[in-house]
Amino acid sequence: PMEILADYGILGLFVSAFLAATILPFSSELILGALLTQGLNPEWCLAAATTGNVLGSVVNYMMGLWGSYWLLHRVLRMTDLQIETAQTRFKKWGTASLLFAWVPVVGDPLTVAAGILRINWGLFLLLVGTGKLLRYVAVIYIFKLF
Repeated sequence: PMEILADYGILGLFVSAFLAATILPFSSELILGALLTQGLNPEWCLAAATTGNVLGSVVNYMMGLWGSYWLLHRVLRMTDLQIETAQTRFKKWGTASLLFAWVPVVGDPLTVAAGILRINWGLFLLLVGTGKLLRYVAVIYIFKLF
């Protein structure tokens, strides 16, 4: 699947970044790296990856906001412990923890918890967008070094 998405260039990167931001286990960094080594414009790659990843987090937020027990537990396969842990992190670290929505394993439940807790929409977008943008800037920088 990774090779297929890489064949679609910027669109494939957008899709992979979107999927990576949902509860699905997926990695957009490898596709980003492959496209950069093929000579694609880093700014376009940054825009596609960041936009796709933020929109994936928006889906998580909406599932938390509108989700039911069935959706969160059966479809997303989130355990009560994962949901409680994400909510506890919010209470401990505040909404600033959304800057780390890009971190594997903990980031996706954080964005779902933001919806459950009805975190301000604008603040959610600002923090999640900033964290994800900075992560992709770092990934691009690292790939350009090597």
